[in-house]
Amino acid sequence: MLIELPEPVSMIFDSPEFATLATLQPDGQPHLSVVWVARDGHVLLMSTVRGRQKHRNLERDPRATVLVYPKANPYSYVEVRGTVTMTEQGGCELIDRLNLEYTGGDRYTMDDGTENIRVVIRLIPSKVIVL
Repeated sequence: MLIELPEPVSMIFDSPEFATLATLQPDGQPHLSVVWVARDGHVLLMSTVRGRQKHRNLERDPRATVLVYPKANPYSYVEVRGTVTMTEQGGCELIDRLNLEYTGGDRYTMDDGTENIRVVIRLIPSKVIVL
C-alpha cells in the first residue's frame, strides 16, 4: 500500500542528495548501494543496469529500503521502506535526468559504448521514518 511522503521528506528527495539503497542477497544478508534518487509523486525513482547485484536481488525479492541523510543536516535522516517494480522503459531518460540533477551534465555517458540496459527502479513507500 502506497503511503504519501510528508512534504519535508519530498523536499529532501527533490534535492540531489546521495541515498543508500538496501536490498536482500539470496542468503538474506543486506546489500547496500549508493544511488542517485528522484521522485515521481510519492514514488522514489532510481536507476541501475540490468544484471547488476541490486537488480538481481530486487527481481528475486522486491523489498527495499532507501536511506538519505542530507548534507545540510547529516545527523538527521529519512528512511523509506517499501517494494519495488522495475522496467526498462524510460531507463536512459531517467539516468540522464539524474545526471543533470547531480552533476549538471546533459547526458550520462558512462554507459556509452557498452551494452548496458538501464532499468528504472520504482520504490513504492509503505513506511517512512524521519529522524
